[in-house]
Amino acid sequence: MKVTGIETLACDAGWRNYNFVKLSTDEGIVGWSEFDEGFGSPGVGTVIKHLGRRVIGQPVGAHERIYAELYCATRPATGGVVSEAMGAIENALLDAKAKKLGVPCYELLGGKLRDRVRVYWSHCATWRINQAAHYKPAITDLDGVKSIGREVRDKGFSALKTNIFIYEDGKPRGWRPGFGGPFYPELNVDKNVLRNLRMHLEALDDGAGPNVDLLLDLNFNAKTEGYLRILRTIADFDMFWVEIDSYSPEALGFIRRKSPHPISSCETLLGLREFLPYFREQAMDVAIIDTVWNGVWQSMKIAAAAEAHEVNVAPHNFYGHLCTMMNAHFSAAVPNLRIMETDIDRLAWDHELFTVVPTIEDGHLVVPDTPGWGTEPNEEGLRAHPPKQTGFLDFGRKPP
Repeated sequence: MKVTGIETLACDAGWRNYNFVKLSTDEGIVGWSEFDEGFGSPGVGTVIKHLGRRVIGQPVGAHERIYAELYCATRPATGGVVSEAMGAIENALLDAKAKKLGVPCYELLGGKLRDRVRVYWSHCATWRINQAAHYKPAITDLDGVKSIGREVRDKGFSALKTNIFIYEDGKPRGWRPGFGGPFYPELNVDKNVLRNLRMHLEALDDGAGPNVDLLLDLNFNAKTEGYLRILRTIADFDMFWVEIDSYSPEALGFIRRKSPHPISSCETLLGLREFLPYFREQAMDVAIIDTVWNGVWQSMKIAAAAEAHEVNVAPHNFYGHLCTMMNAHFSAAVPNLRIMETDIDRLAWDHELFTVVPTIEDGHLVVPDTPGWGTEPNEEGLRAHPPKQTGFLDFGRKPP
């Protein structure tokens, strides 16, 4: 079975776009993957179109050879959107290969170790504050934060993750200077940020109760000194992990050794070579791998390296339902899994965009056993929700 065409499709996802690769074959089997070009990655779709020309005519099953050839062709500018495009193509090849064989994608990864994957409710309170037009009910005060904590518990989830917020006259707004919202490139952490972070965590923890694990994502919103101030300020909380992004494995290792809480990191890294310095530095307790960017097959290699360094992994997953299914197969097959990220708050039309939506029971995602990833885009649904002219996430301003 050979590749006959590669095209990209997109649709409106409220405050961003969802993006997909459609890989056609000479046997009529279609392989799908989902990718993202809003999270700091504009232009991935254009790169996919250029690289796709080299893939046409090649056998679908030879995804490792195809990846190696694409790497050779792009070696002078490897990384960034180039690597993300290669990951998207790899994931579509895996879907087509598994469908040809009539097996779920996890069979290509060595078979599944688990039928259900524990998930955490990601961006808890975050989406209902930052994107209140799309996620209901909107959260406008600490009582709303406490209420969603109770909702997490009552719906059977055992873990949640949130972000940093500042409360002005009792109303929350996101604090994400690392992404330009507000524009504050020095990334200093002052007492106001620390006070407000404690208030926010206390409200969530009070609502969720003692049996729900609490995760905090600090992203790129501080420097080493600021991260340490935050960690000291929340030292008395029982944190499942604190997520920190740093370009320096040495700085992150220093933070981890000073931290009272487990540290997770690496969701923005691309390729095994970028992960290795962090593993050697023992810079994190949990390595977060973006399988959408890296490709699921390549992500298994990264997870194996993490295992060799006594580190567990968690997938980065805040996209559409196809990405969730892709990550479910990775999570089912990887031995050293910690937990899986999932956005529970969804757009009102998300279910129209995919043939199957993930099944979640008692805070666990049920791993699908149908061929391929277990879902694919509904092209009629995509056409009913045409994409925005720009799907780029501008954290400082609302997109047009």
